[in-house]
Amino acid sequence: MLDRNSPVPLYFQLAQQLESAIERGVLVPGSLLGNEIELAGRLGLSRPTVRQAMQTLVDKGLLVRRRGIGTQVVHSQVKRPLELSSLYDDLEAAGQSPTTQVLRNEIRPASPEVAAALGITEGADAHRIERLRLTHGRPVAFLCNYVPAGLLELDDATLESTGLYRMMRAAGITLHSARQSIGARSATAEEAERLDEPEGAALLTMQRTAYDDTGRAIEYGTHVYRASRYAFEFQLLMRA
Repeated sequence: MLDRNSPVPLYFQLAQQLESAIERGVLVPGSLLGNEIELAGRLGLSRPTVRQAMQTLVDKGLLVRRRGIGTQVVHSQVKRPLELSSLYDDLEAAGQSPTTQVLRNEIRPASPEVAAALGITEGADAHRIERLRLTHGRPVAFLCNYVPAGLLELDDATLESTGLYRMMRAAGITLHSARQSIGARSATAEEAERLDEPEGAALLTMQRTAYDDTGRAIEYGTHVYRASRYAFEFQLLMRA
């Protein structure tokens, strides 16, 4: 219900209510909202008010305008808790229907950065995996992971059907801890093309080194995420 006496603009109230409905699953991906004239008449609002509300959610990546179809719900933003879990598992738990495209899967000599992260000799063999992770058919993240050679079998078919950490658990590897850093930067032309964003769009970045229960480094990852579709959630506690 919109509050016409509120100092909050009506377009912003409408955008908030629609975003809440998308987040709660009341409006699921693929839902059609109709055109601006229909919505304005149905809600008793002016067409410019409805257009501004719709544009707010289009800019957030929650809605898309399709010629001949109308305004359609695309997805809700993925909010990921900061814990030792894979993106695939988190997306699946959130009902986001993740899919994966394997772009590269090869053995190559470890660079100084990769060798230092994995605790191996520079130039030693390391498995490099590059993947594009999607939800509802649209890119969310580009993942580049390095694993010590010989740690486990990493075939394309399995990488496309499940997450890397799930594969490790199935191989008897016990994930124990990780060291992780998070940042942000603008998308390069190549990243923008992969992630369906304009060049220079905001990206979230993550670097993580994961360890098993013996303290051995088992994975080093450098990931980039679309800021329009992805967020990290923190829980902060007051220090006693």
